[in-house]
Amino acid sequence: MMMPFPGGIDANANATLIFSLVAAVIYAFTSGMPPTLARSAAKTLSVTMLAVLSAMRGGPLLLIAALALSAIGDAFLSRDGEKAFLGGLGSFLLAHIVYIALFLRSGAGMWVLGSEPWRGAIALAMAVFAIVMLAALWRRVGPGLRIPIAVYVLAILAMGMSALTTGNAWLIGGAVLFMASDGVLAAEKFLIAAISPHRAWMRLAVWVLYYAAQLAITLGFLLG
Repeated sequence: MMMPFPGGIDANANATLIFSLVAAVIYAFTSGMPPTLARSAAKTLSVTMLAVLSAMRGGPLLLIAALALSAIGDAFLSRDGEKAFLGGLGSFLLAHIVYIALFLRSGAGMWVLGSEPWRGAIALAMAVFAIVMLAALWRRVGPGLRIPIAVYVLAILAMGMSALTTGNAWLIGGAVLFMASDGVLAAEKFLIAAISPHRAWMRLAVWVLYYAAQLAITLGFLLG
């Protein structure tokens, strides 16, 4: 079996990656079920193991910190209720800020967004996506959530833009998937009816896009 890190399937790094993937698959199959401790553990361990993998492979400290904050956010969002949602929102806001710092440190500077047409096109698409998402949510959420959500939307936009400065396909792809995941999550939570039959596939899509994003970013730094 081809593995991304030296030493085959028995190597600690590859075993940790497999552990993360297995936990992610387990959560995917239980994402539509009521919250339980086992379900929360599977969700949290998926990205926690990516943080462990990054530490084992000597990845950037900012990457480890962003993954750890994301895992904390996963733990919050694996539970129901507004307090858990706000806890997850705060954790992921911090994770995005750390990702922004990481991408900017690894990239060539924001000026490169205008240096090549493909960067500018993707940056424009990201900006339009953020504006549309914020406009849609602003009318549907309560006054107490408007400012936190606006700040979060600006943070994910900045995260996407900063990833574009790197020129690394893994990192850019991961940032795009992250933004897509957040967009589907926002639609599922605030924009569709509570009894909508679309909720099941949307929840699964959120998880698949999100985990793929974290995996792509992690491998982008560890294998790039």
